[in-house]
Amino acid sequence: MAMESLQDLFVDELKDIYNAEKQIVRALPRMAKSASDPELRKAFEHHLKQTEGHVARLERIFKSIDSSPRGKTCKGMQGVIEEGKDIMQEGDRGSVMDAALIAAAQRVEHYEIAAYGALRTYAELLGQDDAAKLLQQTLTEEEQTDQLLNQLAEGGINQAAVGAEEFEEEE
Repeated sequence: MAMESLQDLFVDELKDIYNAEKQIVRALPRMAKSASDPELRKAFEHHLKQTEGHVARLERIFKSIDSSPRGKTCKGMQGVIEEGKDIMQEGDRGSVMDAALIAAAQRVEHYEIAAYGALRTYAELLGQDDAAKLLQQTLTEEEQTDQLLNQLAEGGINQAAVGAEEFEEEE
């Protein structure tokens, strides 16, 4: 697709984040299954439901601009998710894995926050107020998920990972 206008860029970036969200819908169940901390598992399961809502919002936007969400693979998210898969294959379940899962999930969130921030701005500039509101709603949810992941990490998971290392050294 030739990008000759902000509208072209907007549609292209919408397709990119749509594909990213679809990839995340497939990855979150694996992440939840790999988490040993019940609060982290619950956070991943909750975010899966949110992400399904993000996909639905994007589909509403595509319908409103008479465009298809298909036709683009988000290579950036593909790489981030692949790194997450590697992490899940390398470690044992436990607090160290949970800390690694949080870091992987935050990489996903930060990618999404950047994408949704730009998309919301494009929608505003293009006068697409309904799309801008939907994109802001998703952006807010992504930021809240990032904050929750921070709270889980700082609230004990990272400290438990330090304890797991000390326990292994004593053996």
